[in-house]
Amino acid sequence: MANQTLDVISIEEAGNLPGLFQQRVKRTPETVAYRHFDTTQSQWVNFTWAEAAKQVAAIQAALEKEDLEAGDRVAIMLRNCPQWIFFEQAALAMGLVVVPLYTDDRAENVSYVLQDAGIKLLLVEGEATLLKLASIRAQMQGLLRVVSVQACEPSADFSRLTLLADWQIFDETPSAVTLDIDSLATLVYTSGTTGRPKGVMLSHRNILFNADAAIQQYPIYREDRLLSFLPLSHMFERTLGCYIPIMAGSTVAFARSVQDLAEDLISQQPTILISVPRIYERVYNKIQAQVANKSAFAQSLFHKAVETGWQRFQNNGGGGLRWPILKALVAKKIMDKLGGHLRLAICGGAPLSSEVAKTFIGLGLNLIQGYGLTETSPVISGNPENDNDPASVGVPLPGIEIKMGKNDELLTRSPSVMQGYWNNPEATQAMIDEDGWLHTGDKVRIENNHIYITGRLKEIIVLSNGEKIPPADMEMAISLDPMVEQALVVGEGKPYLSVIVVLDPEAWKAEAEAQGFDLNDTAVLNSKPMCKWILKRITPYLKDFPGYARVRAVTLLNTPWSIDDGTMTPTMKLRRSVIMEKNKEQIEKMYEGH
Repeated sequence: MANQTLDVISIEEAGNLPGLFQQRVKRTPETVAYRHFDTTQSQWVNFTWAEAAKQVAAIQAALEKEDLEAGDRVAIMLRNCPQWIFFEQAALAMGLVVVPLYTDDRAENVSYVLQDAGIKLLLVEGEATLLKLASIRAQMQGLLRVVSVQACEPSADFSRLTLLADWQIFDETPSAVTLDIDSLATLVYTSGTTGRPKGVMLSHRNILFNADAAIQQYPIYREDRLLSFLPLSHMFERTLGCYIPIMAGSTVAFARSVQDLAEDLISQQPTILISVPRIYERVYNKIQAQVANKSAFAQSLFHKAVETGWQRFQNNGGGGLRWPILKALVAKKIMDKLGGHLRLAICGGAPLSSEVAKTFIGLGLNLIQGYGLTETSPVISGNPENDNDPASVGVPLPGIEIKMGKNDELLTRSPSVMQGYWNNPEATQAMIDEDGWLHTGDKVRIENNHIYITGRLKEIIVLSNGEKIPPADMEMAISLDPMVEQALVVGEGKPYLSVIVVLDPEAWKAEAEAQGFDLNDTAVLNSKPMCKWILKRITPYLKDFPGYARVRAVTLLNTPWSIDDGTMTPTMKLRRSVIMEKNKEQIEKMYEGH
């Protein structure tokens, strides 16, 4: 990128999170801070930093009229948009504690968080959100105010409901509040795969330190553009996609939706992409499906492009005259579908398959895998651009300590580590030892300062013969088949492994018809020929696993697991116990006679 301007605000200059925003407004008031698609105008609209500051001040003035004190908790249940940022900044500037809620979370989970955190004010998107919360109206009586971004019909059920545009006060200057850098900034509820969510307490220092450490490892420039589509209620997006752009002065465009992501990538042309493996896997599967329908020559060209690009990556260049030709014929066309201007693609939240990583890196994408936890604000490590090993989750960020503990567990210590769990000292003590080391629960090996995740301490399947298998690795491999939308490996205490597979509807329909299966016959889904065929398909993806990790039985589903039905957490992780309970009979059938 030409004319790169490094303009990073230091932690000392910022002082706290709202101070960071105010410093950015002072430095670059007229540059574009945020872009969003205005449906009323049917076009993308910009907010400069100065315009954003006016919106923040108007919300802060409104908050000062409510019966709120520093330390009180306010919640945001809103998709990614400029108003999310404006409200958060206004609340933080008053010393309030911001509690993000997932827009697609279940009402009972929202109710639990509202009660546990003692939420006093809630910002929602509009009528659809209120309808979703209708079943927990009784638990919302303690709220002083519900503020809606979109216009809503007046409702007796939500008597304290106000429209954001009517609530904001533009002709008053809000008061300045002195904030300690170690004061509580946010409560982020982690929805674990088991048990009630826990409120992670993160301070202004926690988040500022993490954003600053990340920028030290990955320089971000004023000219950079980010496309925000992962939920801001997750610390991965919030630190990397919200606070780092403020610290560096970059522009953030808010994607319309995940469904519109392909179009938004092309129209907004981001230079930095922050994503989870599932997005890369979906793009990978689409590429593979398209390549499979092309001529043998075109297929050969694609594979040569990936292989040549991968060799270039491993050798830090080279490839002779072949690469420019393959880049023009293959790689550039695919990269153009990602906007054509990406200089950095960051992947986190879960492990990325090495095959997917190799394909994108081979096509010329600067794909960096990182690792972290909500409890660490969140980034612990990432691959340096000049020392990128896609099989690892990188090296620790500057100022972050790591070591291996008992059973090869990764421990970490830094100013990024949370203050603890809200109202849960027992869980805090179980997570952070007396020397300040946070126990991640992930098994690792460390080589050349790179961290390699080898499994989860608690997510290990132990077969009846004593062999141990980390199911997540196998599920990731099985999901590389374009036919597979989701997969869950089971076999605890059993003689062999089995898998529950959710089929991709489009791929399944096309392939099943080609194989001569009768789609009108409901019994065909789990018929012996169908299961045998799927097992044969997925077996090659598991060739790198030990012999005892062979999958011998399969159950097929055509309804995806989702957050709505409780089978996934809001961060898109499978709730293993819930899925296994729902499919108890099918699992038993896979082990009949054994």
